[in-house]
Amino acid sequence: MAKKTYIEKLKNDKNLPKIVKLDEKARQKLHAETMVVPKSMDVYNIMKAVPKGKLITTDIIRKILAEKYNVDTTCPLTTGIFVNISANAAVELHDDMPYWRTLKTNGELNPKYPNAPEEQMALLESEGFEIIMKGIKNKRYFVKDYDKYLVTESELL
Repeated sequence: MAKKTYIEKLKNDKNLPKIVKLDEKARQKLHAETMVVPKSMDVYNIMKAVPKGKLITTDIIRKILAEKYNVDTTCPLTTGIFVNISANAAVELHDDMPYWRTLKTNGELNPKYPNAPEEQMALLESEGFEIIMKGIKNKRYFVKDYDKYLVTESELL
């Protein structure tokens, strides 16, 4: 069986979104009672709406989706997977979806993006963002002062 493309993965809803009541262990870990497991297109559409000059993090995406589905939190694992699928699908689709503006929680560039980290760095720098490197052996890249550029929900509309 042929490996699925990122476009196929993006468009496969897998009966999502799904609202779940968390068990005790998950409630303690996530500090929540209810959680949504989003569908991939939810994540894609939020990422696509980030305007030039603005950034978003996976935490903000999770907050927006929790509000949309009226739950306490959004599954962090699924959201991270769908962020990566969305970025790769955008490249496959030759879509102008600005995936490079979506950062990890602490402003870190995503090492799972297409041609990472060089492509994301180049695209962010072309929009005026400054990239800083941390670490010597295990190099990681961050947008300097990323929190000054975070998108607000009203800017996504």
